Amino acid sequence: MKVTLTSKVRILPDEETTDLLISTMHAYTAACNYVSVHVFSTGVTSKQRIHDELYRDIRSRFALRSQMAESVIRTVVAKYKALSSSRGSWKIIRFSKPQYDLVWNRDYSLKGDVFSVNTLSGRRRMHFAKPASSLDGKFGTAKLVHKHGKFYLHIPVTHEVPEVSDDRLTDVVGIDRGIRFLAAAYDSSGKTTFFSGAQVKAKRAHYKALRKELQRVGTPSSRRRLKAIGQRENRWMNDVDHCISKALAESYPKGTLFVLEDLTGIRKATERVKASDRYVSVSWPYYDFEQKLIYKAAMRGQKVINVDPAYTSQTCPKCGRRDNVSRDKRLHLFRCTGCGYTSNDDRIAAMNLYSMGNEYLVQSGKSMSLAGGVRSMTPDVTPADPKLSGPVTNAGGISRPLQGSHKPLLQGVSLSRGI
Repeated sequence: MKVTLTSKVRILPDEETTDLLISTMHAYTAACNYVSVHVFSTGVTSKQRIHDELYRDIRSRFALRSQMAESVIRTVVAKYKALSSSRGSWKIIRFSKPQYDLVWNRDYSLKGDVFSVNTLSGRRRMHFAKPASSLDGKFGTAKLVHKHGKFYLHIPVTHEVPEVSDDRLTDVVGIDRGIRFLAAAYDSSGKTTFFSGAQVKAKRAHYKALRKELQRVGTPSSRRRLKAIGQRENRWMNDVDHCISKALAESYPKGTLFVLEDLTGIRKATERVKASDRYVSVSWPYYDFEQKLIYKAAMRGQKVINVDPAYTSQTCPKCGRRDNVSRDKRLHLFRCTGCGYTSNDDRIAAMNLYSMGNEYLVQSGKSMSLAGGVRSMTPDVTPADPKLSGPVTNAGGISRPLQGSHKPLLQGVSLSRGI
């Protein structure tokens, strides 16, 4: 399978090349705005039609080279098509920040330790700082970014990764996603790891209140502030998802099967919650976390599958009894009306997902000997101590920071028994 990662490479131009790059980015941005006005007024998104109508004009007005003019058209059309698919209606797109999209082997290339980049005055060669991620793979269309006086190439690099076959899977981890706990993971050793979402929820509530106040003010400066904090919140949540997915992938060995609920259509379901909780429920980034875990797992020889989420929090993992009376959503507690088994409801869901992962391997012909063996939805677990049915912070587990993260707000609580 193919996995595409974005590598951020800092390039080191000299003073003359710096001026050329800045002028090229400004010209490219101005051309994008010119084409954007045309697309908005005519409604035409055919790249060929726009090329026929504007190509020569773009080159003469903005002194762009041929490949740059082609890239301008592609950039603008892609933006409008993305806007149309997400919102269903158009508004004119303004390109405010200087930018430049570069096509591999036409606008930029790499030889040894030197990048060659196209500018308004032809090719310029420059050294670069070694990036954190690997540059081995197939390069895509890069974006030139100028930030805090430094230049970066954001390069999508596609890697060929061997897909993990089911007969090579040796461990199963069930992962329940939510708001109170961003993730609750139950593994083959019977250990449960929780990633609390309390501080994440509080910070998002802060951003929501701040946006409400800025919208009430309604001044130009408040609107600029609104845009800035929106981008900041998105970056922050993106980083949270990166940290959790990385911690999960690194905590388990090669050959691990991660089992997630298929949350397709979750947005429509969460829109039915009460208005005060709707923003948190509707905007929670379940899909983003899933995509990050998929590619991180693939890079480590692991696999992710989605299963039917129905009744995962209402089915007892001990005796298999299913009813909606056993689960107390207010207390986040599951107490089976059949056998009396008691635990946290998110942990119950993770345990059931773990069992469904075992069932998946059995159906695919894989014979396994894991914690509790394989039964129809029931791993063998130790009944919970009733004293540990409260919040995770009061449980007698082991607290540790997430691997690969130094953020104190994200703590994984590992338990080897019920809570």
